[in-house]
Amino acid sequence: MAGLALSMALPATDGGWAQTAPPALGVQSPAQQPAESPQQQQIELPPAPVERENPGLINEIGKLFEKSKSALPQLKSPSETINDLSNIARPSTMVSGRAACVVASNGAPDCKIGADRLCQSKGFKEGKSIDTDASEKCSPLVYLPGHKRGPNDCKTENFVTRAVCQ
Repeated sequence: MAGLALSMALPATDGGWAQTAPPALGVQSPAQQPAESPQQQQIELPPAPVERENPGLINEIGKLFEKSKSALPQLKSPSETINDLSNIARPSTMVSGRAACVVASNGAPDCKIGADRLCQSKGFKEGKSIDTDASEKCSPLVYLPGHKRGPNDCKTENFVTRAVCQ
């Protein structure tokens, strides 16, 4: 029975939690307010308002414009633009003549060298072909009567006839 009395006594002591009245909203009685020292009597400023993000359409469009500024190239001043254009539009002259194109390793004509030769013959440094001409050069045997033409009897030659020189 002593064990039963002890078991009855323990729950009685554990069940007696101290309860206090819930605090009033922002109001303290004069007995509960702590005494303030002269250092604590300074006026405390409220925290700066935190700028909230507005998830609206206008805000999203504003974000898009801010991001696009870094993606676009910087605008050049008028003098920089003129300098760029003058570098692109170097003075050039068109010349006419006839210069042979060399045959590249794949069998196609390489007329860049022919254009350079044509321009160098006119006193320029280099050129770019504008117009080309092709002709067929055959061995004299092809013109004999009764000769059957073979695959290697004739070859095509290419020439640059006009070029832009610089």
